[in-house]
Formats: sequence, C-alpha cells, structure tokens
Amino acid sequence: MKKRRGAHTGLSAQAAERLRPRLDAFLASTDAKARIGFDPVEFPHRYRDPRDVEVSALLAAALAYGRADLFRPKVDALLKRMGPSPAAFVRALDVAGAKELLTGFVYRFNVGTDLAVLLMGMGRALREHGSLEALFIRGWTASGTLHGGLAAFTAGLRDVPMDGLRRALGPERGLHHLLPSPLGPGAAKRLNLYLRWMVRGPDAVDFGIWKQVPPSALLVPLDTHIGRMALHLGLTKRTDLTWRTAEEVTASLRVLDPQDPVRYDFALCHYGMSGACPAKTVPQHCARCSLLPSCKVGPRAIARGSVQI
Repeated sequence: MKKRRGAHTGLSAQAAERLRPRLDAFLASTDAKARIGFDPVEFPHRYRDPRDVEVSALLAAALAYGRADLFRPKVDALLKRMGPSPAAFVRALDVAGAKELLTGFVYRFNVGTDLAVLLMGMGRALREHGSLEALFIRGWTASGTLHGGLAAFTAGLRDVPMDGLRRALGPERGLHHLLPSPLGPGAAKRLNLYLRWMVRGPDAVDFGIWKQVPPSALLVPLDTHIGRMALHLGLTKRTDLTWRTAEEVTASLRVLDPQDPVRYDFALCHYGMSGACPAKTVPQHCARCSLLPSCKVGPRAIARGSVQI
C-alpha cells in the first residue's frame, strides 16, 4: 500500500528502542529543581491547596509568552496582590475588584480587561463547578477530543459579562491571544503546558492534581525549542508550530512511552532554553550533547566545524 504523502506513523519500533535509553538517561541527568526558577511553573509551586495551584498555574501559563524576565514580574506582582489564596481571590472577584487590581496593567498584547476576563472566568468556574478541572472535564467529555476540550474550556472561561468590565477598564485588546476561542489550528502551547502541569505527576515539576485525565491523553506543549529538538531527533519532519505538528511529535513520543508521552517535555524544552541546543547549531555544543547519537543535525555540524568528539 502506498503511503499518503506527508503521512506520519511515528517512530519505528527499532528507532524507538535506540532512542528510548538515551532520552531516559538525558531525562535523569536534568536537574529539574534547578530549572524550575527559569520556568513559569515556579509560581504554582508556591501553593499547596489544589484550587490555589490550578488558579495560579493558569494565570502563569496564560502570560508565559515573550521573554521570561518580562512576564515573570507581571505574574509575581499579580499573585502578591491577590493574597495568600488565589482561588479565594478569584471566587470573590467582581468588576470593582478587577478595576482595583488591573487598572494600568499592560503586558505586550494584553491589557487589564483581558486579565479580568481570565480571573473572573476562573472565579465563576470555581463557584459553579468547584474546580477548573471540572470545567475542563465537562468540555472534554462532551467533545471527545483534547482540542474540543480545550476549546470548551477557554469558551467557558470567557463567558463573563463584558459591558461592566469595558466601562471599568476599557476595551479588551489581546483576549483571543490570552484565551483563544475558537481554538484554531495553532499548537495551543500554553494551554497544553497547563494541562501537563495539572495532569502529570506529582513529581519535581508537575502536580498531578487533575485525576480524571490520564497522562496518555496529553499533547506535547509545542514551542520553538521543542519543535527544534523534535526535528533533530526525528520525532517529526514538520517545521510549523501547529496542532498537527504537536500531534505528530506526541505520536512519536507515544511510541517511546504510551502511558506518559510528554514526560520528556520539560527536559527537552529547557535544554533548548538554556542555549545548549540553540537555533543556530554550535558544533562545540553538539559534541558535548548526550543525544548526539540520535541527532539528525549534530554530526553534520561537528563534521563541518571539524570538532573532535
């Protein structure tokens, strides 16, 4: 049978057997605790109550775009003003409270009204469903797909009265970027990152507080770092950062670990973030990489640079 052009069947069993021990060793060598300070997951790690964790995590994930040294102070300042319990804060939040908290707020695409929708949407979800997990499960069950579940989740969060917020804080500006609805063909990296935090674990990074979603259902939070690493390791041949590419990368990871396909995400992403695997290959870096035997790019870069391994 002729394969459809562009079809992907994931890693072959043989390729997976070669790659798995190298990735497992790579994962084991990653100092996750040391890297948490460079990751937005540091914010929900401040809390112990599951509702505070899921609220602070969604706020952190939603704003985790652009440079970390720019978005981290924004998240930190908001959480400090929200007090010891972010969940209690958003449950009680009204338009007047949102105006007090968010007047003058700006971060790149987003203004105060955008953030007010997110916070008040979380508050409404907690009041009506008891948890953000319950809101997600409702849409996931109804749609039968992860994409549909996330689409329903963002739509549910955005279901707040807008007229009062606009009068108090002005018009929204980047609400679709903050809470995309409809979800569209993009990779939804920040939403899938949030799901990974909530579903996987508990371990040094992820919390595992959402018990109704199995880790096997997760999709890799695809960004430029994961996309580059996935290409180098042969997990995909696609170069775009779309949902389809995220599915293809996850399909390959699922061959490695059917029950927990995204467990390598944190280590791979932070390897790219750290500069160890930059967009422009550095032969000296490649020569030191433990994944070099499985890399499609490193050996050629080393040969061109005449670097000794």
